[in-house]
Amino acid sequence: MPLTTTAYDNGDDLAAYTDSLIATKDSRTADFDTLSFQEKAGPQYRRGQIRYVGSGATGNHENDQRILPSGGFTFSNMLLPPGAEGPAHTHHDVEEAFFVLEGRVRVGIHRGPDEVEYRTLGYRDMIVVPAGVTRSLKNEGDTDALFCVVIGTRKPQVPSYPAYSPMHGVTRD
Repeated sequence: MPLTTTAYDNGDDLAAYTDSLIATKDSRTADFDTLSFQEKAGPQYRRGQIRYVGSGATGNHENDQRILPSGGFTFSNMLLPPGAEGPAHTHHDVEEAFFVLEGRVRVGIHRGPDEVEYRTLGYRDMIVVPAGVTRSLKNEGDTDALFCVVIGTRKPQVPSYPAYSPMHGVTRD
């Protein structure tokens, strides 16, 4: 259920309403479990999701009361330890944006198994990937990388993994 303006419109306590719109850094934790199924393909796929708005496509976090409800997008931070990767995957339904806060992240844009372009993004660099375009990520540095992830819908479909992705065929169970 997205955020509403009911309490605001009805003249309810403005301070309480304002507080309901805020997600602080101190109230967030890195969730290394939500993507842990991907570690079946290798330990380099261990990374942490820090949710703020909505839960993204990778898990069901509807009972997490710390997440602000999403109306039209999701917003999280992704924590990639040194050497960690986000495998090649495709969101067919929605665009996704990455904005680097710390470290350096190598982003790959893939067109099939044999064609890929890599760019390394650093502090305050950003890339927006349209729906249907396959992408991958890797922290090639020796410190953690932290970046914002914005997905342009309330609840994205589960992404697919192309046959050349190490995640192809990996299941949650």
